[in-house]
Amino acid sequence: MKREDKTAIIDSLVERLKAANHFYLTDISNLNAEQTSKLRRTCFNQNVELVVVKNTLLKKAMELSGTDYSELFGSLKGNTSIMFTETANVPGKLIKEFRKGCDRPILKAAYVEESFYIGDNQIDALANVKSKKDLIADVVALLQSPAKNVISALQSGGQTLTGVLKTLSEK
Repeated sequence: MKREDKTAIIDSLVERLKAANHFYLTDISNLNAEQTSKLRRTCFNQNVELVVVKNTLLKKAMELSGTDYSELFGSLKGNTSIMFTETANVPGKLIKEFRKGCDRPILKAAYVEESFYIGDNQIDALANVKSKKDLIADVVALLQSPAKNVISALQSGGQTLTGVLKTLSEK
């Protein structure tokens, strides 16, 4: 590969890394053509971009991106592919679902919401990570709950008071 080609790939990866809040490093080696095609199609349908990269180029891009990805450098061995996503837990769920049919992809590491997850044993935690929107919705629901209880109590009290007044007026 020519130096210009490598530079172009590194620049492209730097831009992707700067734009990405979440990405997963996986190993999809040993998948046959049919399985690889199915994985790519599944990724596309769930808005996950799957890119196969050379470890040296990815490491160089991580160094140039301005973020400290040094915790991920140990995971850059063997075949590596990156799953870029906008929603943190989608690739985790995708990997778990896809592994029901075969033993790959294997999670090497992940960068999610400024946190590092190293190793395949983190896949369950990543699949259950809530997105920022989900967390905000949970907080709003919790904040609304006491207000709803107060309104409900006031409404039921008003109905009780109305019932007592009606009974007294009938006597």
